[in-house]
Amino acid sequence: MQLTAKIIAQYIGGTVEGDADVSVNNFAKIEEATPGTLTFLANPKYTPHIYTTGASIVLVANDFVAEHPVAATLIRVADPYSALSALMALAAQVLQPSPTGVESACHIADGVEIPDDCYVGAFAYISPGVKLGRNVKIYPQVYVGDGVVIGDDTVLYPGVKVYYGCKIGKRCIIHAGAVIGADGFGFAPDAAGVYHKIPQLGIVEIADDVEIGANTTIDRSTMGRTFIDHGVKLDNLIQIAHNVEVGNDTVMASQVGVAGSAKIGAHCMIGGQVGVAGHLTIGDNVTIGAQSGIPKSVPDGSRLMGYPAVPAGDFARLVALQKKLGNLFSRVDHIEEILKEK
Repeated sequence: MQLTAKIIAQYIGGTVEGDADVSVNNFAKIEEATPGTLTFLANPKYTPHIYTTGASIVLVANDFVAEHPVAATLIRVADPYSALSALMALAAQVLQPSPTGVESACHIADGVEIPDDCYVGAFAYISPGVKLGRNVKIYPQVYVGDGVVIGDDTVLYPGVKVYYGCKIGKRCIIHAGAVIGADGFGFAPDAAGVYHKIPQLGIVEIADDVEIGANTTIDRSTMGRTFIDHGVKLDNLIQIAHNVEVGNDTVMASQVGVAGSAKIGAHCMIGGQVGVAGHLTIGDNVTIGAQSGIPKSVPDGSRLMGYPAVPAGDFARLVALQKKLGNLFSRVDHIEEILKEK
């Protein structure tokens, strides 16, 4: 797909600075770009690369001020990263495959209706009572359990497993190997200390526009539902336990673990390897740094880091002080030696 700077600027609402007729047919990182590619500058630490990049077009912020000549054509926009996202979404519509039809060697239970614009790949298994929306894409080796509901335009990539009764909304993307609706981790010990399984009789419900990364697991609830609200983005290798609720437009990086019945608010940002204890509440607009441990409820708007997590500013001060501990002990030892001599 070949596009000129003029056409790109019109599409994303930008302003061209340079050759409006220069064209591109691919994207590239600013430090690796070659002629014919488009790149962007959003992080200030990459600013030196704009003067040496081989890209034909660079998306920059409206307030970007060049300190040296720039060979590339610039397109000024309010938010270069968002503009890039819009362009890549447009390219994806053209470049990414959109298969339709039912391949051989898959199993579709009697009575299940497959809309004409859907796709069911080889070795997929569609159980009785499944309801598929329009343009659903089910790739090879996907398992869809009894009574599952999947909304319009949702994509299940190879190897996804959706257990019985779960509900998935519209325009969701679930990546390879994810498991939706496995039993929650519920066991009760008897008087002899022998653990007995507590049946997990609820479901997982996923709202619209959710994306779930590869090999992420979302457990079904003991009763009621485990709920992922609209717009949530989960990275690879995340564990969401039974009866958890995740508020709309919250994002989680890889290897986050959320224990049972925790409630996470809307518009939260949770870094990689964060652990959230069960039966607590995290408010809206909370930011949690990577590898933090959350042992108690957190109010709206908090910014936390550390294990156990503390306000981010306090954590930074603690780290600075820890670096001085070695010198502090040396000074104490020196003082003790002086006192002994007296």
